[in-house]
Amino acid sequence: MSVHDGLSLGLKYVAGATATYWLAVFAYRALLHPLSKYPGPFVAKLTEGYAGFFAGLQRLHLVTQQNHQKYGSVVRIAPNRLVFNSAKALHDIYDNDRVVKSHVYLVTLGFTGTINVFSVIDRIAHRTKRKLIGAGVSERAMREFEPTMAGQIDIFLKQILESSRKSEAVNMSTRCKRLTMDVIGLLAFGYSMNTQTEERYRTLHGGIEASNAHNNVLMQWPKLQSRVIAYPLHYLTLSAQKQAFELIENMIKTRTAEGKDSRRDLYAQVADQLESNPEFRHSDIWSEALFLIPAGGDTTAAGISALLFYLARHPECYHKLQQEIHTTFSSSSEIHGGSQLSNCQYLRACIDEALRISSPVNGTLWRELAADDDGSRPFVVDGHVIPKGVQVGVNMYTLHHNPEYFPDPYAFKPERWLSSDEKEIRHMKGAFAPFQIGYRGCAGKPMAYLEASLVIAKLLWYFDFESAPGEAGQVGGGKAGDETGRHRPDEFQMYDVFASGHDGPMLVFKPRGNYCEELSTQ
Repeated sequence: MSVHDGLSLGLKYVAGATATYWLAVFAYRALLHPLSKYPGPFVAKLTEGYAGFFAGLQRLHLVTQQNHQKYGSVVRIAPNRLVFNSAKALHDIYDNDRVVKSHVYLVTLGFTGTINVFSVIDRIAHRTKRKLIGAGVSERAMREFEPTMAGQIDIFLKQILESSRKSEAVNMSTRCKRLTMDVIGLLAFGYSMNTQTEERYRTLHGGIEASNAHNNVLMQWPKLQSRVIAYPLHYLTLSAQKQAFELIENMIKTRTAEGKDSRRDLYAQVADQLESNPEFRHSDIWSEALFLIPAGGDTTAAGISALLFYLARHPECYHKLQQEIHTTFSSSSEIHGGSQLSNCQYLRACIDEALRISSPVNGTLWRELAADDDGSRPFVVDGHVIPKGVQVGVNMYTLHHNPEYFPDPYAFKPERWLSSDEKEIRHMKGAFAPFQIGYRGCAGKPMAYLEASLVIAKLLWYFDFESAPGEAGQVGGGKAGDETGRHRPDEFQMYDVFASGHDGPMLVFKPRGNYCEELSTQ
């Protein structure tokens, strides 16, 4: 036998063995796996590549909802994953001390190799990090930080005024991202990125979104971490990610040079931990920064942009909210955190309704039983006993559009949150989780509500606005006839990159009477 024939025969054996191995794996997953009884797309039963593919297209949330409509409230979305669509499942999973984040969160460690409050799995370590971050975004901290936030909102308003004088259509996603990025930079590091007024740090948005998209694909399809397979995916986003990390590095170095006691920002609190806790490292600052900037910036921008989209398309809601703002406050100086703003119930209802229809985090947050759980008690999710090692979750987009909890789920109806039927309100709130629930719930919830409330209230105080004329006015909505789930023109479209990418709405503003004169003189 020649060398060529021997090599050929060897390759055939390898190919045959490989094919046999994968046929056996697929047969087990389809027929013998503990989850084989659960319905779902056939390909999803065989490989995580199904979810990874649609994550790459940034519409996994839409596909997940379509699968629930086809297969029911429990769907096998990957060989070892079940996704649920019920409020009972939401609480059984996320409000459960036995459950921890899935190990797939470790794929987000990226450049720093250090866990942060987002990626940490261990409950004790999470409690420590959560306490640290929570202190910086608590209601008390927000009261102290609010004047700084208000200063950035004033810059935002002045730029809207300038655009209104030119009759320019304004892309609110762009403006809101810049505003929230500047706010979170000041909160975290006392650092003025000035993205609202300068070009230097504006590329940070793109870098963060590229990093989020990259991580989301890996979280859905962890085997892509293989160096050979992952390299092309990593290469596509490497440039944007590196640029973002270099900008953040400069921000941290600048803040470090000032000394920790120069400002009472979040950095100062982390620096205190570095001095007093030997378990903390300098890389912890890096890691928390890489979490805080997108978590505190992009998600808030998504919520504000979504609400502006819906207000521009629902004039009855727009005028009702504008009336509430102008009857609650007698001057712009009164628009600040406190009882008056908290008593704007229709404003809160509008914010919640926008967060429901177009949640900033539309995906499925995977959970599993803790490794140290002895299994002496069954882990039950909405009546289903879950084997140890199986990952479970609730898809937020699907749950927030479940008509069992939210009748006419695609309609923007803030009034649903103001119902006098307490049972109905409890029923809805039990299925409403834009900031998650349980001990893993978002620590920045008070900040997000405060910032969104101030921005919307002040915009309606100073301006009238409407959708831009022509095609520009359609930016942000779905397109009739689209077959991917984006067919509703009146739904603000979110692109699932774990957090949500978004564009629009394009709005045209007009100053209200003489209200804007004080903006011009500030």
